[in-house]
Amino acid sequence: MLYREQRKAKLTQAYEADKAKLTGEALAERTRRYQVEMNVAARDNIMTKMQMIFQDPIASINPRMTVREIIAEGLHIRGVKDKDLINEKVYEMLDLVGLVPEHADRYPHEFSGGQRQRIGIARAIVLEPDLIIADEPISALDVSIQAQIINLLNDLRKRMGLTIMFIAHNLSVVKYFSDRIAVMYFGHIVEMAPSEELFRHPLHPYTKSLLSAIPYPDPHYEKQRKRIEYEPVLAHDYSVDKPEMHEIIPGHFVRANQAELAKYRKELGL
Repeated sequence: MLYREQRKAKLTQAYEADKAKLTGEALAERTRRYQVEMNVAARDNIMTKMQMIFQDPIASINPRMTVREIIAEGLHIRGVKDKDLINEKVYEMLDLVGLVPEHADRYPHEFSGGQRQRIGIARAIVLEPDLIIADEPISALDVSIQAQIINLLNDLRKRMGLTIMFIAHNLSVVKYFSDRIAVMYFGHIVEMAPSEELFRHPLHPYTKSLLSAIPYPDPHYEKQRKRIEYEPVLAHDYSVDKPEMHEIIPGHFVRANQAELAKYRKELGL
C-alpha cells in the first residue's frame, strides 16, 4: 500500500470514530476538517514525513517572511488553503515551541537566536513528520540557550512520537539526548550502539578518542586526564583484511576486520 493510502485509511478511521460521538455543528466542523485532511493526504508521499532543523537559525529562515508565513509555508506547499486551519496550526505550533500567538506577525530579525531556532523547529513539526533530521541544532546558540532547545526537542520527541536524527560533535549532549549513537569517521559509521552501552564499552579507537576528549568540571580530574590520539594509519592494518560492520553483541556494531574483531571480543570477555 502506498504511503498516501495508508495516511487516508488512518484519517478515515479517526473520522468514523469521531463521527459516532458528534452531532450538529461539531459534526459539520469535523467533517469539514476531514475533507481538508483528505485533500492534503492525496498529495502526501514519504518525503513529506521527513523534515529538517538546520544548524544556523539565522541563515535558514527567510528574513522577508513573517513567522506566520515561515511556519505555514509547508502547509501551502501541501495544498492546504483553508486560512482558519492554517492559522490554527500556526498558533498551535508556536505554543508547542514556547512562543506566543503575538509572535506570528513579526519578522525573524525581531527575535533572539534561541527564538529563531524555535521558529525553525515549529516549521519542521507543523507537517507532523515521523522523522526530523536535526543538523547541529544548538552549535550556533549561546550555552545558556542550548539546554532549553535540547529540552524542547526532548519534550516534542516524547509528545509527538518523533524519531530525531540528532547530528552533533558534543558527546555529552548526544549521550543525554539519544537512545542510540552512531559514531562516524570520514563518511563511515565505525561504531553504533545504545547510548549507555557505547559510553560503558567503547571499542573502536576513534570512539575512545572522542570520549577521552570530553571535559569534566573537575580541575583535579582534568589535570590527570589523558587524551587518546587517533591515527588511522597506526591504529589499523587494512592492507589485506578489509573492515566490515560486525554485531559484536546484540545492538552493538563496530567496523573492524577479523583481527580487530577478535581483539574487541577479548576486551568484552566474550
